[in-house]
Amino acid sequence: MKFGIHSLLFNETFVEKDLPVLEKCRNMGFDAVEIIPFDPDNFPAAKTRKMAEELGLTIQMGYGIPEEYNTISPDPVVRKRGVEFARKLVDLANETGAEVFGGAIYCGWGYRTGKMRTEDEWKWGMESTRAIAEYAASQSDLIIGIEPLNRFESHFINVASDAVSFIKEIGMDNVKVHLDTFHMVREENSIGGAVRDTGSYLGYVHACENQRGIPGTGLVPWVEFFTALKEVGYDGCITIESFDPNMENIAKLCCIWRKLAESPEVLATEGLKYLQSVYNEVF
Repeated sequence: MKFGIHSLLFNETFVEKDLPVLEKCRNMGFDAVEIIPFDPDNFPAAKTRKMAEELGLTIQMGYGIPEEYNTISPDPVVRKRGVEFARKLVDLANETGAEVFGGAIYCGWGYRTGKMRTEDEWKWGMESTRAIAEYAASQSDLIIGIEPLNRFESHFINVASDAVSFIKEIGMDNVKVHLDTFHMVREENSIGGAVRDTGSYLGYVHACENQRGIPGTGLVPWVEFFTALKEVGYDGCITIESFDPNMENIAKLCCIWRKLAESPEVLATEGLKYLQSVYNEVF
């Protein structure tokens, strides 16, 4: 099992000046770092790959597709633009040597219609994601991660069982479920049950406390979660995703209005220590 940390806990961007965060994360004991290339045109993909390889770090890539690229939009022009943008991100992920490209990459992040998901939206999302996955499969072994989101961020896929159904209909082996305990604790009937229902379709994990604080300080049933991961044979990467309320733009996007730990470094190191202790207890 690899344990990762999200770069947004420490840096609001990831351009060339942010490269030192990789060494910082490695020195804290992490095996992997997840990066969001908010500025794709200035993302230092090749330099990131080189530094990560020198440090022995695995890179993961995430994204929240903006509404202008919404792949479940009723406008076919917007959907086409979304597929093209996602392909560009796949290229960046490959150039960086990432294992996973996951997150809200199958619909517009924050897009909600005020109604339940429609059959048309399901079809549009499936067609768009299949096109992205086919492109990715033609380039590398990159995993495309479908992350179920809570109801306040999307109306499209909120629970693991829907993500599995979505992936089965897409029919591509490189598309997997990206589970996130922050969303799961709000939407699933059972944390362990959701993991078991996902089974072999599980490809990536975000380990987040319900309040985005240090794992182990909130409501997520971690022993139950890790026990289910063991039962389904998951041995991939588990990444802590949290954010610093002092980063104004990120705090606004992710609704972080209070201090969650003494410092981002404390959140990362204490969270890693706790998750490793549960892993050692269960595995």
